[in-house]
Amino acid sequence: MSMDTIKTDLQQKLSLAPPINALVKFDMGDDGAVYMDGREQTPVLKDEPFDQDPDLTLKASKEVFEGIMNGTQDPTMAYMMGKLKVNGPMGLAMKLNSILED
Repeated sequence: MSMDTIKTDLQQKLSLAPPINALVKFDMGDDGAVYMDGREQTPVLKDEPFDQDPDLTLKASKEVFEGIMNGTQDPTMAYMMGKLKVNGPMGLAMKLNSILED
């Protein structure tokens, strides 16, 4: 799965979700990062960093994010196994968890 496919899948899932009202960074290490501005009615995904620090950073390998997006990797289990790192409010991470695993 390419970064563009991950972004497309992420945009599709987020477009069906209620507003998140936060800046989120999906950090995939050497493979790159996707930045989400969830302050709008429909979240906007970008390739460039924000002018300010994100409210939440989710860090995992591209393969873990692929698994989360296609439903083969449970985000909670990835976190518990140390495959997914969370930097920011756990409540916001749980909100994203429910959106991404659907």
